[in-house]
Amino acid sequence: MTTPPIDDVTVETFRFPTPQTEADGTLSWDATTAVVVSIRAGRECGLGWTYSSPAAATVIEHELAALLSGTTPGHVTETWRRLRRACRNMGTPGVVGHALSAVDIALWDLVGRLLRVPLDTLFCSAGSATPVYGSGGFVNLTDEQLAEQVDSWQAAGCTAVKIKIGVDAERDLERIALVRGLVGSRIDIMVDANGAYTPGEARRVGAELDRLGVVWFEEPVTSDDLPGLRAVRDTVRCDVTAGEYVYSGYEAERLIDVVDCLQLDITRCGGYTGFLRAAAIAAAEHRDVSAHCAPALHAGIAAAVPRLRHIEWFVDHARLEPLLVTGAPEVVAGRIATRGAEADPYGHGMRLSERAAPYRI
Repeated sequence: MTTPPIDDVTVETFRFPTPQTEADGTLSWDATTAVVVSIRAGRECGLGWTYSSPAAATVIEHELAALLSGTTPGHVTETWRRLRRACRNMGTPGVVGHALSAVDIALWDLVGRLLRVPLDTLFCSAGSATPVYGSGGFVNLTDEQLAEQVDSWQAAGCTAVKIKIGVDAERDLERIALVRGLVGSRIDIMVDANGAYTPGEARRVGAELDRLGVVWFEEPVTSDDLPGLRAVRDTVRCDVTAGEYVYSGYEAERLIDVVDCLQLDITRCGGYTGFLRAAAIAAAEHRDVSAHCAPALHAGIAAAVPRLRHIEWFVDHARLEPLLVTGAPEVVAGRIATRGAEADPYGHGMRLSERAAPYRI
């Protein structure tokens, strides 16, 4: 099928305030910024986004848009390589990686719309829904606020929930015990330290996590500390995980031997193209993959990924995605469908929503 060339690239930035300041073991924030790119070819338009800084929009506008203009949208993999090469001197991790990811997502959506094929069909997804786990549990929540989040995850049918730790070990253990009291033995408890501990601290905390039956210890130390991750993994029974800051297959390769489950974020690791490449590395090493945040974007590709365990249903993104786009998939009985019930029939089916207008910056 002959497709028209790309003739327009536009970028918009939106800032969604959180209900209150939120915090994990190493950071606090009061808003989430979404950088949205629309890529048009003929009568069709593909949509992609990343959670980043407005600087990612600048990268797309000043470095990537001109390289896309006039090119064939169907050559997504070659475009992915070409754009990464063009960013060599800026470095492709971080904000540049976010920009590249948003563009790749929009290109795949555009191709699906031009070919009149749903994205999950294009990726040969083998299932109609993927398990999610409830995620949030910020360290600055009161016990009542934490209980409210946990109750909402249970009501949605989640079989696993994750909370933040890493500021006060004694308080963290109290909060885990609180969650255990709320969910009983039917639901798995996961924790995320966001790299807050030293290896020694993480091993000591990990022993307590094992005692409490926690199954998932995310970023016990910074994901840059590969020996530290290995030391923790060799000590605890719960799964040690990391990978949300993987920006390339090379980084996935370096991390794969020190984690039990590799996390990947489609809005950081190179979009759908980068996600599939890194997931293939995990499959070759007999590791599971877990999709980090951005549930609406991960839903369409999840069933096409070997050994994908679940998608993170992060409270901030679960709150804002229905405001950002139309057709976002919903969670029912603890699983998220490949596409929303009100989605367009082709691509990932989501469109920028008019409800996002008040949040544009």
